[in-house]
Amino acid sequence: MLRYFTAGESHGPCLTTIIDGVPAGFPIDVQKINHDLWRRQQGYGRGGRMLIEKDEVQIRSGIRWGETLGSPVALGIENRDWKNWTKKMSAASEDRDESVAVTKPRPGHADLTGILKYHHADIRNILERASARDTVSRTAVGSFCKQLLAPFGIKVLGYIRSLGGIEAKTEGLTHEEIFERADGSPVRVADKEAEEKMIALIDDCKEKGDTLGGIFEVVALGLPPGLGSHSQWDHKLDGRLARAIMSVQAIKGVEVGLGFEMARRRGSQVHDEIFFDPQRMVSEGKPMILSTGFYRRSNNSGGTEGGMSNGAPLVVRAAMKPLSTLMSPLQSVDLRSKQPADASVERSDVCSAPAAAVVGEAVVAFEVAVVFLEKFGGDSLHEIRRNFEGYLEQIRNF
Repeated sequence: MLRYFTAGESHGPCLTTIIDGVPAGFPIDVQKINHDLWRRQQGYGRGGRMLIEKDEVQIRSGIRWGETLGSPVALGIENRDWKNWTKKMSAASEDRDESVAVTKPRPGHADLTGILKYHHADIRNILERASARDTVSRTAVGSFCKQLLAPFGIKVLGYIRSLGGIEAKTEGLTHEEIFERADGSPVRVADKEAEEKMIALIDDCKEKGDTLGGIFEVVALGLPPGLGSHSQWDHKLDGRLARAIMSVQAIKGVEVGLGFEMARRRGSQVHDEIFFDPQRMVSEGKPMILSTGFYRRSNNSGGTEGGMSNGAPLVVRAAMKPLSTLMSPLQSVDLRSKQPADASVERSDVCSAPAAAVVGEAVVAFEVAVVFLEKFGGDSLHEIRRNFEGYLEQIRNF
């Protein structure tokens, strides 16, 4: 079973990740992981931390000469800002300094609930791990998983759909065209007119000390039918995706396909009718061609039915709330005096939704890799490819 664990604080010495269950023989390009880490750091509205850090992954085990060994893969990413926090985040008891304690919780953050749960007097003991800095590790894992999926023609793409209520118009574009245009945009959007409005809105929020959220979309192309399962609640692909995306900091809503819009329409307007033509293809994946003859003229279900992929593009969207740290802070209470106070201000972004789209890619890629290996799993790329090709032959001849 493919799984991973992360460790590390926002201002600690490093972030550490262990990925277990990785088969042998998969080619891994570290520079592709570093490129995704770079993409996560981009986006108009990011804060000063992005000027300090240059996130790069170090492979500490599990890969030799560019290929996975079949043993656990360990990744390390240094925090360059650690040099400014060696005393404040020291593990040594003699470095304790109560004068630097954070005592004014931010509305919308883990601050207050965390200190109540863990009985801490200093909010920093909570905010360091609750920080979105952990998404660096998750981005590295997802980028790694995209390379596990690549030999089978599967791609995972993420971009912004709307930001602060401004919608991107992408009618007539394929998912890949949307991604290619968005990947060169400072707000990760494929619509130039919307881009200009979004940038102006971010500037306005920055001037007023406010923050901004948005909606991103992640698409997985090239999935064969049958990933996931209807048989148990925790085996359902869409259920796994919802859990994974909701676990990303600041995400407050997830939908697959038409999502909530389905509740506003009749069944005849939402369900994707089934047709048969032996010449039609049910997957956009390349180079793999999945020609079962069954196809749909719409994809309102977002590529899943009954908790399983159905061969159409997997489409999932997430709503990200505005960030909790405001430069014009909201009302709070000082934990020591219990008196009214402005919330604490940590270094933060005005808008990080464009970066969240990259993180969304990562968590979707991991979940897709999990169900892919559950279906076709083996100890090596060679064995998995044989299983995969056998399944394709089976469904072609159905």
